[in-house]
Amino acid sequence: MKSIYLDHSATTPLDPEVLEAMMPYFTDIYGNSSSVHSQGQQAARALEEAREKVAALLGAKPTELIFTSGGTEANNQAIITYMLNNRGKGNHIITSAVEHHAVLHTCQFLAKQGFELTVLPVNSYGEVEPDTIREALRPDTALVSIMHANNEIGTIEPIKELAAIAHEAGAVFHTDAVQTAGKIPVNVNDLGVDLLSASSHKLYGPKGIGCLYVRKGIRIGSLLHGGGHERNLRAGTVNVPGAVGFGKAAELAMQRLCSQEAPLADLAKRLIDGLLATIPNTRLTGHPERRLPGSVSVCFDYVEGESILLMLDHYGIMASSGSACTSDSLDPSHVLLAIGLPHETAHGSLRMTMGKDNTQEDVDYVLQVLPPIIHNLRAMSPLGR
Repeated sequence: MKSIYLDHSATTPLDPEVLEAMMPYFTDIYGNSSSVHSQGQQAARALEEAREKVAALLGAKPTELIFTSGGTEANNQAIITYMLNNRGKGNHIITSAVEHHAVLHTCQFLAKQGFELTVLPVNSYGEVEPDTIREALRPDTALVSIMHANNEIGTIEPIKELAAIAHEAGAVFHTDAVQTAGKIPVNVNDLGVDLLSASSHKLYGPKGIGCLYVRKGIRIGSLLHGGGHERNLRAGTVNVPGAVGFGKAAELAMQRLCSQEAPLADLAKRLIDGLLATIPNTRLTGHPERRLPGSVSVCFDYVEGESILLMLDHYGIMASSGSACTSDSLDPSHVLLAIGLPHETAHGSLRMTMGKDNTQEDVDYVLQVLPPIIHNLRAMSPLGR
């Protein structure tokens, strides 16, 4: 049976070159990067070389990067510690209704602590329109956090324009770039952001390592308290093998960016066009053009997403319904509800995200298998008859 992985927005396979780069730091060079002896200093050098590679991917200075355990921790540190350390600049936070829960729930946590929160609506494509930020900004707005691209529907937000508007009002701008770093060009200076979160396992690196970019002059604090690691901004022994893997993955991503983006976009278009042409009552979610390469998000009327996934898995096709972080929830996706879909339609969502090893044959196989699956599921559904 075929095995086709179409869930790259959830996680990516570890690149063999990344694993090879990491292995010595599990076995031979195992020292603590804070130790003064030779083992520790070798680890420290590897850590800084990895930091340089990740910084290069983001167009940042190495001194502006903090290694974290992943995107969730980076988002928490950016939002919570900025607000706590800059109370004099304001008590108001702005985010959007389609953010990853690592941002939404973090902002909601702060709201329970007395901070004021505005959650912006989005249009039917999942975009934050510039005027909504202009209208929401207040003299006491300290931080705006809008994701670079949506993890469920793939829409790429106009971050450069949104950050400029926030800056005009004196607010700091954070973006969750977990879904974009390594997939499309991400340059912190071009985007004009002050804080940016990224994660290794979305770009063929290891799980358990990410980073937070902090523009020079932006005052944040440590989310974890203890030792003085990461320039006193993240206590805890640094995951050197993970950082080395992240660095190698970032290096490979830079080499592949130009050659990978267009083929993935073509594969996605082939799949989208085929689904819309062969399966009635199917709608594309997210922006038709300004979307992540390789990202396909659709909703099928009269069926449940979980049933689709189980049937696809039977044929060796691995996909998802909404975000992997909320896959055990019975509630429809908050992203799909935010773009205006009714509950019954949102329950029939399917996300297929392609990676560097997917082929046209994979797409054609999905187009062969999926239409009969939807037809059969609708035949069993009272709504589909």
